[in-house]
Amino acid sequence: MSLGFRILRGAEVDSALDDLARLRITVFREWPYIYDGDLAYERRYMSSYAGNDAAVLVAAFDGDRLVGAATGSPLAGHAADFAEAFEGHPWPMEEVFYCAESVLLPEYRGRGAGHAFFDARESHARALGLGYSAFCSVIRPDDHPLRPEGARSHDAFWRGRGYAPLAGVVARFRWKDVDETEATRKSLQFWGRRL
Repeated sequence: MSLGFRILRGAEVDSALDDLARLRITVFREWPYIYDGDLAYERRYMSSYAGNDAAVLVAAFDGDRLVGAATGSPLAGHAADFAEAFEGHPWPMEEVFYCAESVLLPEYRGRGAGHAFFDARESHARALGLGYSAFCSVIRPDDHPLRPEGARSHDAFWRGRGYAPLAGVVARFRWKDVDETEATRKSLQFWGRRL
């Protein structure tokens, strides 16, 4: 198993949408997102990266098989919920690049994909002239009933890349967990760094 990385744009994004949607559903079913995804929604969500020159989609392939992906775009182009989260924070939203998600199949983890994903997105953000990079991580209680034994956080990896939690910058979104019958509100902590 070997990994190759490519930036997908335009028609390449369109041709990969179904694979990207399935990948997101598979990975986000895991802890800590435990998201009960929907193929149609995921395909629509990922299509926002096609034809968006400010966005980047970094794809990880094993041969021709898509095994991972990371996305990002300027924060100002995202949902109003993000604007609310940054209200009162000193970073101007128009200078922040949002690293939306990184998804990678478990058997490919620990081979440097996380660094490759962040390197590509941060480079893209700098090319856009943005001064900050941010992402958010779901907040789950330590005693959550679906928390697997031995679950580890990614905090050490993120801190090693220069990121830190942004005090008071918490977004709130609704989605359906795998053990829920309807969507409920979740809190996500923003992390950030200067570029």
